[in-house]
Amino acid sequence: MPIKKKARKGYVSYPVGCLVFSCGAFLFIRSALGTDPLDVFALGLGRHVPVTVGVAQLAVAVLCLGAVAVWTRERPALSPLFTFFFCGSVVDVLTWADAGRSVHLHPAALLVPATLLCAYGSALIIMSGFGIRAVDLLALTVTSRLRWPFWAAKGAIETALMVAGFLMGGPLGVGTVVFLAGVDLLVQPLMAANSRILRLPNRGFPEMPSGIPSTIG
Repeated sequence: MPIKKKARKGYVSYPVGCLVFSCGAFLFIRSALGTDPLDVFALGLGRHVPVTVGVAQLAVAVLCLGAVAVWTRERPALSPLFTFFFCGSVVDVLTWADAGRSVHLHPAALLVPATLLCAYGSALIIMSGFGIRAVDLLALTVTSRLRWPFWAAKGAIETALMVAGFLMGGPLGVGTVVFLAGVDLLVQPLMAANSRILRLPNRGFPEMPSGIPSTIG
């Protein structure tokens, strides 16, 4: 594939990934069957500390980015914070517009497209090498440095958030478990499929033992 065409595909991956992920997150919320692990932690923390869900999530993101910066001895990435606000804004717009009013599915059935959309959106964002979500960026660092499978690294981080949030009184539902198991397991296979079938460049997943690629913003 010509270099310029490959580069264009890489640039498109990020905004498309954010939109796809946001749609999946909206469907999880619409199902009302449980929030994602980060929300469980944020809601649980809010029962003990006077912080909003958004502030608690931002604090977790900053901690993850700080951990990556210390571990890799590089300056903290700021683009994941843009992704945080961008995706949150898209979800807010979808909620305001009541985008799910025409979707007549049982709440449990919504978990299937929600999982696929969140997983595929995450895969596209990671492959773009820009604005990788903070938890995913930390998971990529663990994968690179400790040679863990990506699903195990991401799953360990989100399980810790889920358990801590639940112990603090955060809501835990079937949707939480589906997100944890489904999304975490699907991201890496979807990245591989994108590379093989769509020929998308993968700028974010650590292929080399040297660590996280310098292209990550």
